[in-house]
This record gives sequence, C-alpha cells and structure tokens, in this order.
Amino acid sequence: MKVVAGVLLVLCSLAVSQAWNCTDGPRLSYALQIDAGQGMVVAINRYNYVYILLRTHWYHMTYYRFKHCSVGPAGLWAVSTTDQVFKWSAGLFHQSGDKSIRQVDAGGNGQVVGVDSSDNTYCLTSTIASAHSGVGNVSWESLPRTMRYYSCGPYGCWGVDSSYQVYFTQGMNETTCATSNWILLPGINMTMIEVGTDGTVFGVGLDSKVYQRIGIQSSWRVGTDWSVISVCMSARHVSYDLGNLWIVTTSGSILKCTQ
Repeated sequence: MKVVAGVLLVLCSLAVSQAWNCTDGPRLSYALQIDAGQGMVVAINRYNYVYILLRTHWYHMTYYRFKHCSVGPAGLWAVSTTDQVFKWSAGLFHQSGDKSIRQVDAGGNGQVVGVDSSDNTYCLTSTIASAHSGVGNVSWESLPRTMRYYSCGPYGCWGVDSSYQVYFTQGMNETTCATSNWILLPGINMTMIEVGTDGTVFGVGLDSKVYQRIGIQSSWRVGTDWSVISVCMSARHVSYDLGNLWIVTTSGSILKCTQ
C-alpha cells in the first residue's frame, strides 16, 4: 500500500504544479481519522485504536476502542465506539460523564464541541474542559444548530450539516458557548471540515478532494473561496497544525503535506 501511494505521489508531482508538496507520512496501517494540534498528531485506524505520533513512529496509546479523537488547546479528547466521551489525563483516557457524542473537537479557544448521532450539537466551556480530569460528570451546553461535523478555531467555528453544506459562525464565546449567526457558504459540499489552531481551514468534499479555504484574515474571517489541493489520491480525512497538512486517503494511507 505504501509503495503504491509513493508511486502515485511521484506521478502527481510530475503532472501537477501545486503549492503543496505531499509525501508519504509515517505509516499507520488502515488509518481512518487524524487530528493535529498543539504540536501533537493523533490518529485512529480501522481497528478503532488511537495512536500518537512521536518523531516518525506511531505508538498505541490505549486498549479502549475509539472512532474519533481530537487534540487542541482543550487537551486530547476522544469518542469511543459506543459514543462515550473520554479525556486524556495523567497518562490515561478517563470517561467524561455519560453524554453520548459521536464526533468531538478540542480546537477553538479552549472549549470542546461535539455532535451526537442525531446531529445535535453541544459544547463544554473552556473553564470546564480545561479543569476536567476525567472524574465525575460534566455539563454540556446545547447549541442551536444541528451539524454532522463541527470544528472550531481562533476565528470562529465551521460546520457541515446533514445536507453536506458548509456553515461558518464568527463568534463562539469560549466561557459561555454562546454563538452568533451562522453563514451558509455555497459552492462545495463537504463530508468533514477541520480548523487549525491558527485559523487555517481545510475540508474533504463529496468528491473526496481536499479543499483549503483561502482569503481568511482577521478582518474577513470567513475567507473568500475554496482552493483544491491536488494530491492525485482520494481523501477521507484531513487535519492541519504548524505548517503540516495531514491527509488520510480512502485506502488508509497517511500523507504529510507542506508548502
């Protein structure tokens, strides 16, 4: 699998002139999801085990089974195969109450957001999220808009609804979880979207291509358009941190892209 991915990347580099240079990332067999933040990179494979990247090797973190993980200013959080939320604390994953969540995001300004199986959305304030050690229950705030995927950054939150349409809200108060109005961004339908801790936004379209939101500035945080990143391989999941774009392909390979 890794050899095939490498050949495809070479052919792609010969055929396409692009701003991003993608190479084979550290090998993790049958990767499904990846997340990067605060200088850390974590991933989940098809056996639902979570791994952390140290230098050039992936290390198995626990025997709990997870289907989604996220790392950011709020710490490392994960969702089990039975939709239970866990936080990494003192070298272990601890279950965080009994809230049922299927996708979690620890980006933003310290808050944690999550989506349940009915696309209802929830938030943990930054105060609760940072102080929680995995002991006892936590109080999730209900958010007004349903989403199938939710991700926050320093400039606001992005979401994909049940129709795969992309939305943006400029404000989320990390201490109260209050949000402002959502803006619909027509043009590209997405299966998922991720925001880097610097506000950079990437997503995977229904066509399995990787897109970057361009034109994001402090004065115009929603950006101006989508730009496709040509990697000649179909994508399943993406994440970005500290200049590195991580792509999980539909074949389970991991690509590391830089500019």
